[in-house]
Amino acid sequence: MIQPVNSSKHFVAIGGNIGVGKSTLTGILAEAFGWKAFFEAVDENPYLADFYADMRRWSFHSQVFFLSRRLQHHRQLVDHPGSVVQDRSVYEDAEVFALNLYQQGHMSERDYGAYRDLYEGIRAFLPPPDLLIYLKASVQTLQVRIRLRGRDFERDISAEYLSRLNVLYDEWIARWKSCPVLVVPADDMDFQHDELARQAIIEAVRESLEPAPVRYLHYPVNTR
Repeated sequence: MIQPVNSSKHFVAIGGNIGVGKSTLTGILAEAFGWKAFFEAVDENPYLADFYADMRRWSFHSQVFFLSRRLQHHRQLVDHPGSVVQDRSVYEDAEVFALNLYQQGHMSERDYGAYRDLYEGIRAFLPPPDLLIYLKASVQTLQVRIRLRGRDFERDISAEYLSRLNVLYDEWIARWKSCPVLVVPADDMDFQHDELARQAIIEAVRESLEPAPVRYLHYPVNTR
């Protein structure tokens, strides 16, 4: 097990589009550094299958569930005595998914306003992560990985939907100022199966825990 640069408590959040590999990387970093992993509560969301079948009817319910579950995790993160790594943060629920639903007409103005007020009110009391890892991938890569994990309710997610989310993710990361960001080119890095890629990310995370604005992981590494 690789230990961090110092023994300070760290809070690392992993963000990125559907199927990009957040859960996989969460497990890798938890094992490498001895951190506590907090995984996204996708399979526990009782609204998710209904949401994909009828987004306008169930979008508010689904987003509020994710928000409440993420806040529970945030409380656990704050109270945990050691370092933690989180699979998807509370921020992207609001800044990406809820915003997209509203922009596409799948969430009414009234529901989005209520959701946003709740999010903004709570966010003011949330300590930000020490590091945000953004897994960035093309729609083609996302579609392949979504098919491989075989969740029935994700089978009909369109390329257009994933593309819109990618745009919103990029815009969110561009305006994010609350903590350092490590941008990982997930198209080029099979960190689940490639040991070189896995070690490159681990070492980049170690370095990124030193304060800096935005970092880009360049892969493959030029060793010449």
